[in-house]
Amino acid sequence: MASAQKSQAAILEKLGIESLNTMQEKAYDAISNHPNTVLLSPTGTGKTLAFLLPILPLLDPSLEAVQVLILVPSRELAIQIEQVVREMGSGFKTNAVYGGRAGTKDKLDLQHPPAILIGTPGRISDHLTRETIATDHIKILVLDEFDKSLEVGFTEQMQEIVEALPNLDKKILTSATQKVKVPKFVGILDPKHLNFLRKTSQQLQVKLVVSKNEDKLDSIKKLLQQVGDGNGIVFCNLKNSIKKVSDALKANRIDHTCFYGGLEQSDRERALIKFRNGTHRILLATDLAARGIDVPELDYIVHFELPPRPDEFIHRNGRTARMNSEGTAYVLKWEKEELPSFVKYDEVFKVKSSTKQLNKDWETLYISGGRKDKISKGDIAGLFLKQGKLSSEELGVIELKQTCAYVSVPRTKAQKLIQDLNNSRLKKKKVRISVLK
Repeated sequence: MASAQKSQAAILEKLGIESLNTMQEKAYDAISNHPNTVLLSPTGTGKTLAFLLPILPLLDPSLEAVQVLILVPSRELAIQIEQVVREMGSGFKTNAVYGGRAGTKDKLDLQHPPAILIGTPGRISDHLTRETIATDHIKILVLDEFDKSLEVGFTEQMQEIVEALPNLDKKILTSATQKVKVPKFVGILDPKHLNFLRKTSQQLQVKLVVSKNEDKLDSIKKLLQQVGDGNGIVFCNLKNSIKKVSDALKANRIDHTCFYGGLEQSDRERALIKFRNGTHRILLATDLAARGIDVPELDYIVHFELPPRPDEFIHRNGRTARMNSEGTAYVLKWEKEELPSFVKYDEVFKVKSSTKQLNKDWETLYISGGRKDKISKGDIAGLFLKQGKLSSEELGVIELKQTCAYVSVPRTKAQKLIQDLNNSRLKKKKVRISVLK
């Protein structure tokens, strides 16, 4: 299978990446030449590509069996890694299984075993118990964001999984935090350690916003009216807080979307799709969004509520000022509230009164065809540019999935595009086009 042995240069070209960053180059060398690697690197630096690239040449394209198992702490990270592998055009069958996904879908995917299997520990452990996954040919184990998996209560399942893999010859552990101890059950001896965690970000500014009201709703409204033209995440500790803030923003016509654990998986995915493509520029989220999700470069983050632990404060801040960009973290506090000792700030930021409304400029359209129908991003772009008569500046981000696709377009043109393009033919498939609710 020639496509399974695609060169690194071809993969990077397909992904639109000119070259690997320093962390990815060092990781490629370490993973290729050592049986055990521990990679510590901040969120958003490209760890997924860093461990996937050196793994692909080690796989046997003629073998129809699971050869790599990637364990992740969340559904979103499982979906994200699956998407990256497919965008690489590796030629190897890849599937993700996770809690909240229909068991029938898993069964269908696993009938013809993928070479690369990604999953949450709970769901993978369940499949091993049911013997729906053969472990004989699994040679490589990746524990991505392994500290987070331990933190959210997957220790027992992870131990069961490691003990059920008798033929491992390579283990890769990744994390975005320094204060992490590798559990004994992982069985890592003399690992190659790569540490790219910076102590502080020179590009990050932390600003304090002091609220006269305990509920802080007037302050968050004024703050977002000042900074909300950029991409940002507002972090809350509880879904009840998200609802309270969301209601206040709706009342002031400040457009946003919400993301937290209590949402249905489909609602979480839709929220991230719309945030990635600019339909929504403000995401209200719990710490579920602090790590392991694919979101655009952020201009700012807001701590509407502070997390209880310093490492979560760091992970939230790590969502902005990533790599070589600048960013700001705003800390909202009631004037009578004491800040925890781990919160240090550069200046006090005074919010101003404003009547500015932050309405959305973009809309996301759903297209009922995807990779399985041999549809490409170029096919979708051609349809919207030629038949839809959009200019290149009006065609937003296109996300291509296995069975569907999403494209962002100017909100004012969305209904006309649906009217003109619904039931168009892409490749051999007649596709339905509608607004993603």
